[in-house]
Amino acid sequence: MDQSFLLMLTNLLHLHNHLDPTTSLLSDSTSSYSSSVASPTSPTSLLTSTSAAPLLFFTIASVLSYLATHPHKKKPRTSTSSPNNNPSSPSPAAAEFSVSAFRALSTEHIWAMEAPLRDAQWRSLYGLSYPVFTTVVDKLKPYITQSQLSLPSDYAVAMVLSRLFHGFSAKTLATRYGLEPYLISKITNMVTRLLATKLYPEFIKIPVSRRRLVETTQGFQELTSLPNICGAIDGTAVRLQHLPSETVNSSMYYSRYGFPSILLQVVADHKKIFWDVCVKAPGGFDDATHFRDSLLYNRLISGDIVWDKGVNVRGEHVMPYIVGDWCFPLLSFLLTPFSGNRTGSPAENAYDEALLKGRKMVEEAIGLLKGRWKILQNLNVGLSHAPQTVVACCVLHNLCQIAREPEPELWREPEENGSPPRVLDNEKSFYYYGGSARQALADDLYQRLSSR
Repeated sequence: MDQSFLLMLTNLLHLHNHLDPTTSLLSDSTSSYSSSVASPTSPTSLLTSTSAAPLLFFTIASVLSYLATHPHKKKPRTSTSSPNNNPSSPSPAAAEFSVSAFRALSTEHIWAMEAPLRDAQWRSLYGLSYPVFTTVVDKLKPYITQSQLSLPSDYAVAMVLSRLFHGFSAKTLATRYGLEPYLISKITNMVTRLLATKLYPEFIKIPVSRRRLVETTQGFQELTSLPNICGAIDGTAVRLQHLPSETVNSSMYYSRYGFPSILLQVVADHKKIFWDVCVKAPGGFDDATHFRDSLLYNRLISGDIVWDKGVNVRGEHVMPYIVGDWCFPLLSFLLTPFSGNRTGSPAENAYDEALLKGRKMVEEAIGLLKGRWKILQNLNVGLSHAPQTVVACCVLHNLCQIAREPEPELWREPEENGSPPRVLDNEKSFYYYGGSARQALADDLYQRLSSR
């Protein structure tokens, strides 16, 4: 029998003797054990007692006896002293990345640190320095505030930048920040959408102004010795971590390298800053098809974009042009190499080498993009949100390049191969003028190199 019940019963017996001493239930303290057994108090004497104490005693004793023979299980008490035993307490990791911890870092400690140390710490967490981070927050804050997000704007931006920079999945980031994965995905989608729509027009612009066009063409001419290059174009497959089984025509998403992906097409200037971005095709498409489906192609082919800076090269009027590899069509506004293996004439080979120096800017820009924003190495967002995530990273890339952030290690792309695309009927005149301009540039370059 439970010790606490015995103690309680003993106390009741003492209480009964106090209330009705004429019917003692306990033998006198001076009596021996044998005498107390030989002459116990009879139940009859209790029932015939004039006091109500015996009846009260038996009622309470019966209840206690029932409770003693039918024990109930007690719920284990959780200690509030240890966070590991308290399910409501945040994990050490979540506490480290909590709003209060972020606020302490971003407001209390940030200005006590020297700028190089401060920015190095910020880059290790979010991929960019503190001043660039505050620029992003200041520009996005009005839109985030309108969304009535329960988290502070700068904290939400920091969370998303951490995911884009480290390539974390929503589940991993949820564990780190102590939030639900669906909320991480929701915040990621909101911030990347704002970057891709609200900040894109400000930080990704076609160089149509005279000043910027002159600056870009001069920058490329210093690199290549070719006049009037205004950009370098290339495409890259952005690998998808998961392709939903219900995806329509899922085979179209598999690139020539064998993994599911979407295509990113970019045009970069001599500073490796993107001035056009397009994400419209599954990974199984080729660069020429993706280019012809882009807004840039349609604006160039229709004459909507006018670059007012023509130069005369050996009698040819050469307008500003983009340079690309042989996977793109040769057009008056997009010049490609004569060959990819130096099998042309000396003038053609010299031109191809110069063109390669220009194309290197966009290749390195893509390498920097994927090297810094590691989520693009294995994109772990839903297919419907993949394009905006890619574009958001391109916007952030430009911000870093404009601010002259330290360049990360380049992500190395696989070697491209393929044959030149066929010329479409509506492109024939553009192809003819492109061929004439290319030949004039090659002959002029070779003559200048030979005269040195």
